[in-house]
Amino acid sequence: MIMARKSDPKKDGSDELLWETVAAGITPLRQRKRRVAPIDRVTPVAKPTAVALKPKRRSPPVVLPAKPATPPPQPELSHGAIAGLDRRSVKRLKKGDVTIDARIDLHGSTQSDAHHRLERFIRDCHDNDYRLVLVITGKGLRQDGGVGILREAVPRWLGEAPNRSKILGYSYAAPKDGAQGALYVRLKRKGNR
Repeated sequence: MIMARKSDPKKDGSDELLWETVAAGITPLRQRKRRVAPIDRVTPVAKPTAVALKPKRRSPPVVLPAKPATPPPQPELSHGAIAGLDRRSVKRLKKGDVTIDARIDLHGSTQSDAHHRLERFIRDCHDNDYRLVLVITGKGLRQDGGVGILREAVPRWLGEAPNRSKILGYSYAAPKDGAQGALYVRLKRKGNR
């Protein structure tokens, strides 16, 4: 029959752990001159009993996440207000004397389909670093004198995320490109957001 040996407290490190725990909580006394007692007056000190102390655990410091830098709100888009264009460029734009990099025709699309197609078109044009695109909505003149759904919705969609971050501005197209049934959309450069 093999019997398990009792572990020797000196070998398992429990005394060392106890000493480290006790020593960690000690603060030194201030220095003072000691008086030496005569040898005959020294009394023996009772041996302290071992007390199981829990090691002090320090909680990790609380690190608060940095607040994300919120970019300043972008100004609302409106017809004809294109940031960063000089008078000469605005005049050329109104005359239609401009080079259009890409165009999309949303005629006959449902509102949902047109919205998705426009979003994808703006994203792709911005990724290709196009500067001026033409979005054709159609005039959408109704018999009751109202305006078409797409003609009304597209400017709103251009001002919403994610399109807004890619657009400098828009204005009605020149008569040769569709007049009020189309929009010139000026895109930001790819690096600018």
